[in-house]
Amino acid sequence: MDSTATGPELAASHDEEEAAPLVSGAGDGRRGAGTASQTRDLHLLSLAFFFVFLAYHAAQNLQSTVNTDGNLGSISLGLLYTSFTAFSVVGSPVVRAMGSRRALVLGTSGYLLFIAANLAPSWYTMVPASLYLGFTASIIWVGQGTYLTSAALSHARDNNLPDGPTLGSFNGEFWGVFASTQVIGNLISLALLRNGKDGGSVTGKNLLFVVFLGCMIIGIVLMCLLSKRDEKRDNASTHSSFGSMLKYIVAPLKDRRMILLIPLIAYSGLQQAFVWAVFTKSIVTPVLGISGVGGAMAIYGASDVVCSLVAGRFTSGLHSATFIVSVGAIVQAVVLFWLLLFYSPMEGLLGAAIPLFIGALWGVGDGVLNTQLSALLGLLFEDVKEAAFAQLKVWQSGAIAVIFFLSPSITLQAMLILMATSLVISFGLFLLLTLVVEKPSSIRA
Repeated sequence: MDSTATGPELAASHDEEEAAPLVSGAGDGRRGAGTASQTRDLHLLSLAFFFVFLAYHAAQNLQSTVNTDGNLGSISLGLLYTSFTAFSVVGSPVVRAMGSRRALVLGTSGYLLFIAANLAPSWYTMVPASLYLGFTASIIWVGQGTYLTSAALSHARDNNLPDGPTLGSFNGEFWGVFASTQVIGNLISLALLRNGKDGGSVTGKNLLFVVFLGCMIIGIVLMCLLSKRDEKRDNASTHSSFGSMLKYIVAPLKDRRMILLIPLIAYSGLQQAFVWAVFTKSIVTPVLGISGVGGAMAIYGASDVVCSLVAGRFTSGLHSATFIVSVGAIVQAVVLFWLLLFYSPMEGLLGAAIPLFIGALWGVGDGVLNTQLSALLGLLFEDVKEAAFAQLKVWQSGAIAVIFFLSPSITLQAMLILMATSLVISFGLFLLLTLVVEKPSSIRA
């Protein structure tokens, strides 16, 4: 799409792209073939991310408790998300130049290298792998948002369905399957690191990461099976200069709707990093040990799956998203204030159950934020969706980096205060968004 096009030209260009056949062999059965291609690609994309991220998430959850020498695990993750933040600003033009499918395939290479580095963890392996993963993650996530939104909107228009519920349904399935990575990946960790609170033997850890490498390879193969959707659509002329590329990247920041969404996007990153770096280390490990991290995160993931699927099914536009986000925000606020004011580790069965219950409640908020933010960006910024999803990852990954850098040096109480304050501010501005969106018809519900 030419970034210099305006008004009717841009709309016509977009309509032509969406109306184009999604698979070869157009004709009387083109619509049916296109619909089959869209749902097939949704399933393939979801499964590919499932295999890649069941390995990555489980490995990430263990970093702050396994790679403890000089806080190598936490610092590596902090560098990873700093790199992610820096490279996210170029993720959008890279995806537009390569096409989202090729970007997805390239993006998996960083995750593969990161898992391999964990077989011989040191500053010389983990730091370069983390920096490279930051680069490839910026590409894979812009590609994911772009690809999924394109498939969903094509499906809606081919079948005369409303955009809002269709995007909600596609995002619900993707994020539901994605959240299940926390269940399966952490159950694998639990099984292989079950030998006591020290997290098991070195052999067990190495076997775990070898299994994860196998999962990565399966995910990469599935990425390669995706249909081509938006490969090089006149991209040679889209960004004829650095100035035009920069203008496209920052375009969403000129929209007050994005400005009001950014704090909630940042909080979504904070709450993810909180559960990865703080919840696992400061709440789960003192009670259940390192081997218990897998079980607690599996319950967190199961809750995330259910909430992602349910939230996706009920999404129809800004107003439904407001209600759903409100439920998730209230649940996480209750957890934060309870941890801040009343929580202390306890012995016995009740003490062991409390971290598991906290993980289940936290998964509610994560499932809600993932589905609703992705659906809203697809609806509100359809014409600049690559740039919008790049902004999502800039602010999200920047917030995640903050938590990983802060977590080794501040107390749990200080972290809880930071989280609670961020939640109140971001949720308040999100509610303001519902008041300033010009017309309900700006989102086709």
